[in-house]
Amino acid sequence: MRAQFVASEISVGLRRNLTMTFAVIVSVALSLALAGGSLLAREQVSTMKGYWYDKVQVSVYLCNENDADSDPNCAKGAVTAQQKDQIRTELQKLRVVDKVYHESADEAYKHYKEQFKDSPLADSLTPDQMQESYRVKLKDPTKYRVLQTAFSGRPGVQEVQDQRNLLENLFNLLNGMNIAALFVMGLMLVVALLLIVNTVRVSAFSRRRETGIMRLVGASSFYIQMPFILEAAIAGLIGAGFACVLLLGGKFFLIDSWLAEKIALINFIGWDAVFKVLPLLVAVGILMPAVAAFFTLRKYLKV
Repeated sequence: MRAQFVASEISVGLRRNLTMTFAVIVSVALSLALAGGSLLAREQVSTMKGYWYDKVQVSVYLCNENDADSDPNCAKGAVTAQQKDQIRTELQKLRVVDKVYHESADEAYKHYKEQFKDSPLADSLTPDQMQESYRVKLKDPTKYRVLQTAFSGRPGVQEVQDQRNLLENLFNLLNGMNIAALFVMGLMLVVALLLIVNTVRVSAFSRRRETGIMRLVGASSFYIQMPFILEAAIAGLIGAGFACVLLLGGKFFLIDSWLAEKIALINFIGWDAVFKVLPLLVAVGILMPAVAAFFTLRKYLKV
């Protein structure tokens, strides 16, 4: 009987405040969708870092004849055979180095022609203008500064370039977008909480007579609060459900059906990452409105 009464009170409350309940559902759905999207974006950045950092190399570019006239780092002339052997030997001795590859000027020219075949400079370059280099794969990509310290500025070395630096700008941009999404999510959560509080206040005010009668006949505070709390929790659950649908739709339509085909070089997150986030969104969607309703009702049920 008590359960039937609570259910009827919930139904009445939802009908009376249909517009505000709808606003709560939309706000909760958008805020939780942004929260889930931010968590997945962070996971995506971590996945990309792990994937690309494992593939990046440190390039030790060697001086050629042309650099001797134009680059201060090569003022002592082009690299000699003895210097090349010494650099390679020292690279292989470093503990942080996994493998060392030598790229000749002809190979560098060939790779340039393949990668930048549409560039107007491609036809004007000759193999002797390209630089020899040692491509170094590190055991730990974060230790690239060891090579920079050991080989920058030494005779025969024009530049030590870490490909990891090229990726940092991309990851910084993604992290910045993630922070912006978290900020918007925070604003949406505040809006959702304010709507929940106002909805509960209006609902409590519209049923103040019934609440007073229940108090007079000896009903407990928890029993009186239960319909209001469950109303808020149900609205939050529906909002969380919509948020889950938005995330699933974004994963299927935006990532799998579009981005994965357009950008084949990026290793996108899988469905397992999405399914890990969904229970958290549902839990927050239920608990956040219920807790907000509980603390709001403490003031309005002191009869």
